[in-house]
This record gives sequence, C-alpha cells and structure tokens, in this order.
Amino acid sequence: MFSFQITNMGREIFDSNLFNGSSQTLFDMMRLTAYLSGRVQRVGYRAKLVTLARNLGLVGFVQNRPDGRVLVIAEGDKDIVEKFASAIRIENALINVEMADANYSNASGEFSLFQKVTGPDEVGERLDEGIEILKSMLTGINSLTKITQSGFEGLNCKMAKMLDKQDETVGEIKGLNCKMDTMLDKQDETVGEIKGLRRDLKDHMDQRFESIEGELAEIKSALRVRGII
Repeated sequence: MFSFQITNMGREIFDSNLFNGSSQTLFDMMRLTAYLSGRVQRVGYRAKLVTLARNLGLVGFVQNRPDGRVLVIAEGDKDIVEKFASAIRIENALINVEMADANYSNASGEFSLFQKVTGPDEVGERLDEGIEILKSMLTGINSLTKITQSGFEGLNCKMAKMLDKQDETVGEIKGLNCKMDTMLDKQDETVGEIKGLRRDLKDHMDQRFESIEGELAEIKSALRVRGII
C-alpha cells in the first residue's frame, strides 16, 4: 500500500517582493519537500516529475538520494503544489512509489525553474548502464540476424525444391507434348486411311455401276430383238 505522510509547517510573513517576476508574493507561494521511496531510481521517474512540474508551472528540483529514495522540492501556488503532490504518486510497469514522506513550508523563491539534479558519479553510471543496454541490443540483433539467416537458408532450400518440382513438371509437360504429337500423328494416319478407304469404295462403286449399266444395255438389246420393246 502507498503511504503519504505530510507535515504542515508554520508560515512566516514575507514582504511584498515579487516571486520570479509574477504578480504573486512569496506569502502566496508554498514549498513541497518530499522524500519518495520504492522503485523510483533509474526507471525514468525524475524525468516524469520534471515534465509534470514544468507543465504545472512549478519551480524546484528532483534528485536521487544515496539511500535509494528520491528527493523532490517544488515551489508554486498552493493549489498547484498540492495537485503536484498527488500526481507524483506514480505506479506503472516501471515506477512504483511505495511511500512519500512530505511536508509543506513557505516558498523560498530561490529557484527559477524545475530541473533534475544529477550527482558527479551518475554520468559514469549512466554510461555503464548504456553500454550494458547496447550490449544487450547487439546480442539481440545478432540473434535476430542468425534467425533471419536460418530462415533465408530454409527458404532457399524450399525454393530449390520448388524449382526441382517445376523442372519435373516441365519435363512431364514435354512428355505430354510428345504423347500429343504421337496422337496427332496417329490421327493423321487414321484420317489418311479413311480417305484411302473412301477412294477405294468410290472406285468399287463406280466399277459396279458401270457393270450394271452394261448388263442393262445387253438386256434392253435382247428385248428389242424379240420385239418385246
């Protein structure tokens, strides 16, 4: 469960000096000092608070502490500071604010913007983390490259098999063409035989008709001789 402990500090009376050029006096401004614990370091928590504070028009800073907590000091209008105090209780896949020890006091007017404060060793640590992340990315890229190469090799093998099948199909088509040519040759022979048979039949019928006509002529001649016709 998230715990938020707030201590209200007594306010002092300030003069009428303007705060950062605004029309509000320091008396109208409030400071939030909060120590936040949980999963709050090296997860992008400070960057989120910087964006949130600047969008609300607050000034101050956010800083990682050696004990693993995050320190936030924000100054601005009372209502906006209280809104910011509620918004910093972030819980998502990376950030988990488990507890916040916070108190309110009078604004000091010492800040002109809200920024992230980094320690002298933090840059080196970030570089080390960046190098490790880069190594992980390179390892992932190498693994992906191997997987891709393996996939292409498998694809090439499949394409080679497909080409072999295609060659077999082309060979079968050529064989089918040969069979079709043979069938056409056979068909031509059959047509030639039919034509020859028709010629033979015609010649035979012509001979029979000539023979019948000759026989009829002889019969007619005999009938005339006997005076029948």
